[in-house]
Amino acid sequence: MSELKNGAGEQASGETAIFITVTDKGPYLVFGHPPLAMQFIMPSAGKESWYFRRGASFSTDREPTALCRCGRSADKPYCDGTHLRVAWDPTLTSPRERMSEHASITAGRHITLHDNEKYCVFARFCHPRGGVWELTGKDERPDARKLAVREASLCPSARLTAWDNRTGRPYEFRFEPSLGLIEDPALGVSGGLWVRGGIEIRREDGGAFEVRNRVVLCRCGRSANKPYCDGTHASAGWRDDLPGRPDGETLPRSEAE
Repeated sequence: MSELKNGAGEQASGETAIFITVTDKGPYLVFGHPPLAMQFIMPSAGKESWYFRRGASFSTDREPTALCRCGRSADKPYCDGTHLRVAWDPTLTSPRERMSEHASITAGRHITLHDNEKYCVFARFCHPRGGVWELTGKDERPDARKLAVREASLCPSARLTAWDNRTGRPYEFRFEPSLGLIEDPALGVSGGLWVRGGIEIRREDGGAFEVRNRVVLCRCGRSANKPYCDGTHASAGWRDDLPGRPDGETLPRSEAE
């Protein structure tokens, strides 16, 4: 993971061999062996979501690697065929649209915040120190502007994106193509599959979803916006019970508390 940049946020990874196929009634099929590791939401001194810390890594050596989408596998994060034996709804309900099409706008003097609430994964990085919306409205203050950009850029799903008014470009962390298994110790739940670095996500019928620098796919099987996560794992109390602790690198490296 590199530092935060002011640049294009919706680019293909350039690694054409790395992609994910969302099967119609079963798992995510991962091709190209991207790294896969747990990503823990870590708190500030004030107990608010403040940074990510990496945990245990999992292999994607198998081609393809099948990752559980129904939330019921006994071999998480991998699929073990349980989706064939349990009742769940695999229907892909997300509309075929660009996330920016229906985003609400909060305009500041220096930055503009795009917010598409449908893609909220309830990671809560937008909450600290007044909240990203209030901070955007006060962005004539350098400290408020910096914090608003930070909070929007840490939103794992890109529900929130801060745009530079001068350049017309979004602020984005430069991710290598990689996958994260989000864990939320504060709530005692597990979250979605964090897809980073412009990895292409395809439908089984050959169609494709919007390529994004960051997006979160549902792992609990309960989202109403499949294949994307909509935060339902939090209200459902879903856990994957994976072994591993937050003992790896942090994001952002320079501001972790």
